Amino acid sequence: MAPPRAQPVLPYSPVSRATLQDHVYVRLRELILTGGIEPGRTVTVQSLAEAFGVSAMPVREAMHRLVAEKALTNVAGRSVGIPFLSPERLADLQRVRIEVEGTAIGWAAERMTPEEQGPLDDLIAEMEEARQQGDRARYVPANRAFHFTIYRASGSDALLSIIESLWLQIGPFFNLLGASDAWGASNDHHRVMRAAIAGRDPAGARLALQRDIDDAALMLGKVLGEDAVPAPRAKRRTAS
Repeated sequence: MAPPRAQPVLPYSPVSRATLQDHVYVRLRELILTGGIEPGRTVTVQSLAEAFGVSAMPVREAMHRLVAEKALTNVAGRSVGIPFLSPERLADLQRVRIEVEGTAIGWAAERMTPEEQGPLDDLIAEMEEARQQGDRARYVPANRAFHFTIYRASGSDALLSIIESLWLQIGPFFNLLGASDAWGASNDHHRVMRAAIAGRDPAGARLALQRDIDDAALMLGKVLGEDAVPAPRAKRRTAS
């Protein structure tokens, strides 16, 4: 009787440390973009590790990456927070976004297929419904999805990476724009972008995007003021 044949190795591999770190990094990025870490507040390595169900090490490594990308700032000890958005920094991000995102939407307008353009209509409808209901939890991610559907169609991974970095820096503050008037103006710009893309009009798409970015920066400046959102500070320990 022949000896039993060894079972072949299954085509799976254990989750590596790098994979876990990347997973935590992606989740922490999403938390930042969706307003899970509010400007002016701090979070600790331990609190995030508990929330994600992982050890402190991958959280700490993800934090270091996001600090290097200027999405987070070290506060004290093991705490981090959203960097303070000064008027000067807001203006700088505004200028860079117009140039970089303007290039992306211009390229996208020249190459987006009708199939790629289709989701834009659904996202515009989603944002309009969210605006009417004052639903920030729906509006903010739909707005991001609309923009990045366009930017991904630019055909440039390098450009997309730069834009993602810019949104990590400005994105948390979009959650402060809760006024439906602000969303209404932005929706108007989105419709113009959509029409320009459908008409293969790169210049028109760039102009509509610039107006969208300019309006958002203007409204953020009014909401923030100079000291409306202070730099994050570590919590003081109370004597026991």
